[in-house]
Amino acid sequence: MAEQAITQGAIRGIFSQDGNSVEHPILQCVQIRPMDPKAGDSNSVQRFRVVLSDIQNFIQTMIATGINDIVTSGKLKKGSIVKLLKFNAQQVKEKKILILMELDVLSEYGEPDKFGQPEALELKEDTKQQPAAISGNNFYGNKPAQPQQQQQQPQQQQQQQGRSLPHHQSRPSTYPNLYPIESLSPYQHKWTIRARCTHKGDMKTWHNTKGEGKLFSVNLLDETGEIRGTAFNDVAEKLFSIFQEGTVYYISAPCRVSLAKKQFSNLPNDYELQFERDTEVAKAEDQENAPQIRYNFTKIGDLESVEKDTTIDTLGVLKEVGEVSTITSKTTNKDFNKRELTIADDSQTSVRLTVWGNVAQTFEAPLESVIAFKGVKVSDFGGRSLSLLASGSMSIEPDIDEAHKLRGWYDGVGSTVQFATHQNSMKSGGGGKQDYKLISQVIEEEAYMQDTPTYYNIKASVLFVSHNSTIAYPACQTPNCNKKVIEENPDEWWCEKCQMKFPKPEYRYVLRVSVGDHTGSLWLSMFDDGGRTILGMSANEAVAMKEDEGKFSALMQEATCRTYIFRVRERMETFQDQPKARYQVQSINTLNFAAEANKLAELIKQYNVDDNSLFVQ
Repeated sequence: MAEQAITQGAIRGIFSQDGNSVEHPILQCVQIRPMDPKAGDSNSVQRFRVVLSDIQNFIQTMIATGINDIVTSGKLKKGSIVKLLKFNAQQVKEKKILILMELDVLSEYGEPDKFGQPEALELKEDTKQQPAAISGNNFYGNKPAQPQQQQQQPQQQQQQQGRSLPHHQSRPSTYPNLYPIESLSPYQHKWTIRARCTHKGDMKTWHNTKGEGKLFSVNLLDETGEIRGTAFNDVAEKLFSIFQEGTVYYISAPCRVSLAKKQFSNLPNDYELQFERDTEVAKAEDQENAPQIRYNFTKIGDLESVEKDTTIDTLGVLKEVGEVSTITSKTTNKDFNKRELTIADDSQTSVRLTVWGNVAQTFEAPLESVIAFKGVKVSDFGGRSLSLLASGSMSIEPDIDEAHKLRGWYDGVGSTVQFATHQNSMKSGGGGKQDYKLISQVIEEEAYMQDTPTYYNIKASVLFVSHNSTIAYPACQTPNCNKKVIEENPDEWWCEKCQMKFPKPEYRYVLRVSVGDHTGSLWLSMFDDGGRTILGMSANEAVAMKEDEGKFSALMQEATCRTYIFRVRERMETFQDQPKARYQVQSINTLNFAAEANKLAELIKQYNVDDNSLFVQ
């Protein structure tokens, strides 16, 4: 019977210190609820909370996103009997939870009704009152918490609160409030994560008129997810020698959690960390059960169907290794080292993959090694090719199933196969000078941006005009002054530069506008001339219209979905000791549709077409 199969007392054993935990406990699922998405982010990964019961007690669990399909496919349902194969017991906000990484649904038991009347887990040695409610509103088993009967010594309490249970074993820790990476957000201030450093970037420097600075970044991984962490200036100097790739660390707040800058990272996390002066980073004494890097491999033979500039993971056998060469950036005049590799897989296709910087200089791997690459960008330069991003990583002969399978194929038949190639498999568009930069190119080059301004054109459509705050400032009426004036008295505005008073100001636009093309979006700053073009009226008229909310909103909406040629000035500036890209519009021009149509026609003519294709004269 299903009830007899359940491991009664297993939940208490997992969290107790007497070592009575069961290796693969069998429990019942009594509730499944999706977690609310992060505010303002419609692209965040769906997460699920599940309540499990051993008849005596119940516990809240969090499904690791890597096994979400067990819920979305309908395999796991309320009432299901499950066997836990791999899990991690943690304490978050003084609540005990399990992170589930692997489990089996025992289908032979069907979906029985709930067994028993389980209660919330309470351990006598806890000194703090434990809430019986596992999670938010309407979660199974909400009850008033019972008072604790005894207290433990401070040191014992600290050990109990900080315990982390990798896989199915209890491992006491002196770090309290151990959190899974998947649950970190800006609203938590006391936490510790146990994570493996999977990538450590080089120390970078920047120089501008306000000074200079340093930074480096690391990728951190636990059983629930990955997150990027960055250190600046003195903190970077302090932590650079501590972090080593492949090592597990305890990292404790204070540490800022902020929205991830997607242009600098390929990790699927909505947040990133900024290490602060008092952030504690300690190498874990126990380096066993280190979280393993998770890959989502794309076959080399499938690259034709992958959109340009997409970031992927891939696995291949090393066929060729080129020499280190140097290229000079046209925008920054800075030299970069590169090395070209050729890899192939069992799709019997090879591809050129470029590694950069220190990775290119120090690359050492024998030919015919199996290498896993995480975080490579797909390009169509000379046909499909790949480039290892600065935030990416590679692993030679990784101990994973996919690598063992590829090794077996190559040793058996692959070494004698003639591999197809992606080189020149796609035609490049046009041989002349490119008139516009794509937004994806602009974002990609942010990492190499300097404080010296550069200029270029982009062809983009207006997506949104920010209007919840100031859209214009009161300026002096003196021609060519444009300085901000101050209202000292009603109908009396003072210009400090001109030392004059005016009965009213001349408003001038200061707009932030989101623009986009087919490759991405970008925020631009623009001033009076640009604002007049975008909104079709003077700043005085727009400010007066703000009093009528309906007309003003209609004005802002009317400005969207129109395409322009923007002349952009880009420059890296420093704000609060952090480098920040700034894009300022120098001029705006409307499209000449006849000229644009002629360009497209000329571009189409450069493609060779066969008899089954549409031929354009």
